[in-house]
Amino acid sequence: MTAALATPSRPADLVARRARRRLAACLTALAVLALVAVASLVLGVRDLDPATVWQALTAPVTGDVDHQVVRGQRVPRTLIGLAAGLALGVAGTLIQGVTRNPIADPGLLGLNAGASLAVVCAVWLLGVTSPLGFVWFAFLGAAVAAALVFSIGAGQPVKLALVGATVTALITPLITIVLLRDPTAFNMYRFWAVGSLTGRGLETIERLWPFLLVGVVLAGTLAHRLNMLALGDDVARALGQRVGVTRALAGATIVLLAGTATALAGPIALVGLAVPHAARRLVGTDYRWVVALSALLGPVMLLGADVIGRLILPHSELEAGVVAAALGAPVLVAVARGRTVAGV
Repeated sequence: MTAALATPSRPADLVARRARRRLAACLTALAVLALVAVASLVLGVRDLDPATVWQALTAPVTGDVDHQVVRGQRVPRTLIGLAAGLALGVAGTLIQGVTRNPIADPGLLGLNAGASLAVVCAVWLLGVTSPLGFVWFAFLGAAVAAALVFSIGAGQPVKLALVGATVTALITPLITIVLLRDPTAFNMYRFWAVGSLTGRGLETIERLWPFLLVGVVLAGTLAHRLNMLALGDDVARALGQRVGVTRALAGATIVLLAGTATALAGPIALVGLAVPHAARRLVGTDYRWVVALSALLGPVMLLGADVIGRLILPHSELEAGVVAAALGAPVLVAVARGRTVAGV
């Protein structure tokens, strides 16, 4: 009798335990993100103690070199890492959800290639030579490439990936032609293309944060729709979802997020691939939780890669894009070998 009475409560207990586990994962990720952000402010070629960093943030002394390093270099670098990592993590989640492709990331849809072409053309044709000047061209190039891919491959997840790869293949030779014609474009591009959080000021974030905010809000509203889309187009339609509208909104959101990240930090590879897989392993396949956790794990991975890049070489730095690619490569190998996460 007791067992019979207890049976109906088991599903509720299971749901409660799952919710606690997911909340714990998000809170842990938030704590790790805070630690990585502090490390980004403290560690580097010039190590600073936390007290100095705090004083630089709250009561800066004019002429103090350490304070200038914190406020002029590390604060912008940390904020750009937070913003770009968040955008890449969420964009990667949306791309994998929409395409149902476990190896999808912003580079798959041609966004990185489109942004790169726009940047080299801006240097070649207009003489743009500053990272702040690259912002709008990188954003525009990523947006045009994504719009082209989604317009051709709309409604067909496999076709989206194929069109994205084709667009990348077509754009890459054009980039090479421009670089061979213009040494200035080559010199600027080789630093931008590797993916870095340095050389950008707070004014870059000031220009792009509205796009990031709109993209994050849209991603939050789309999370429930992605849950239904994961069941297949026919099931989603039977549940009352307008699949075409969902894909169009997701495409616009991906453009906003991935375009912003590329404009901020250059074409960072594999963050958008690795983060959603890590999030699904921790919270399951409910996209409401996956999007939330990816928004935390993306900055953790990118800022962590930046901090590692500062410490791995004595008296020098390795760009965040290089380290992030090295960290994400094992995930790509695992996915390619078939150890994927259910729900993609």
